[in-house]
Amino acid sequence: MPFDLSQDLNQRKQQNLFRENQIALSAQGPRMVFDLGDGKKEYLTFCSNDYLGLANHSAIKQTFQNAANEFGVGSGAAHLVNGHSYHHQKLEEDIAHWTGREAALLFSTGYMANLGAINALLNKEDAIFQDKWNHASLLDGGLLCGARFQRYLHSDMDNLETRLKKAGDQYRRKLIVTDGVFSMDGDTAPLIEISKLAHTYDAWTMVDDAHGLGVLGQTGAGICESLKLNQKDVPILMGTLGKGVGTAGAFVAGSKELIEYLTNFARPYIYTTAMPAALAAATSKSIEIIKGATDKRAHLQTLIKQFRQGALDIGLTLMDSNTAIQPILIGDAQQTLNISQQLKQKGIMVTAIRPPTVPVGTSRLRITLSASHDSQMVNQLLDALKAIIKTDNQS
Repeated sequence: MPFDLSQDLNQRKQQNLFRENQIALSAQGPRMVFDLGDGKKEYLTFCSNDYLGLANHSAIKQTFQNAANEFGVGSGAAHLVNGHSYHHQKLEEDIAHWTGREAALLFSTGYMANLGAINALLNKEDAIFQDKWNHASLLDGGLLCGARFQRYLHSDMDNLETRLKKAGDQYRRKLIVTDGVFSMDGDTAPLIEISKLAHTYDAWTMVDDAHGLGVLGQTGAGICESLKLNQKDVPILMGTLGKGVGTAGAFVAGSKELIEYLTNFARPYIYTTAMPAALAAATSKSIEIIKGATDKRAHLQTLIKQFRQGALDIGLTLMDSNTAIQPILIGDAQQTLNISQQLKQKGIMVTAIRPPTVPVGTSRLRITLSASHDSQMVNQLLDALKAIIKTDNQS
């Protein structure tokens, strides 16, 4: 057999690193119905990235349905052929205005946005500097573009500056790339310091704000808004629409020149069918809601504080995060998986994050909170964790 895949799959299983889908039978929400092989069962979920609870919002769904009646369910072609509708154009303008940028460009996924932007801008004449804990799509973009690829220590500005100094003027372009909110740890990048270093060493900064968009900032425009960083400070802003925004797709925002350049050189944009017009319309509606959702963001912050205090009270090891991502560090992959399974038995779904997503020895329960949760739900999670930890300690 020319391709024997069984050995690699068996190794994953033996290492407790095997993954498979869990079939949802209901819409996104704090309580969802799943079939995990033993029939339908409702679970209290703490693993979604739907941070504001907008994925099943009635007004957004109605907007989608109305636009689908007008434009159908498929765009039919790439943006540059005839797939770019009025709703796509409006969404790009809405995103640009919301994020304080001159223009924006839609992509079908965040992965494509990151690969598209990095590979359009850089080649073997350039250098790219990435935080060691960046998302896989950023790292893959850096590896594929052919530029001199360097990973600086996580949020370590001294290490980044050393690398920028050493690079000097030998490269055509230098790009510093970082997550805004790191997806597996929940901490935020030191963007103000990164921006200063970029200006000092004649580099550009690119931020992937997938997990900050909708949640951070006065109007939910993300980490740049929360830190008052403008287009000059962060020339390339990427964001996904399938998390806090509650729909799907992604964008890159920046100067008009940058967006014109990506329109002509970003292959994942040029050669991909545009997202459905109805989805673009629904996203514009979601952004409208997010701008005024100060109560949702305040409620989410209250839940974050409640969870962190409760987790510390029962002796859990938290990570340095004040965002909706609240990982509990366990360490051992098998133990992490066991706790996740015990939570499922109690009707609570929390994902066990294991290598290669995170380094060996740092497996964790990735708990994500949403504005759709309430205080009682958080207490239910804490009570379940307390009971499991107590049982494990006695065994």
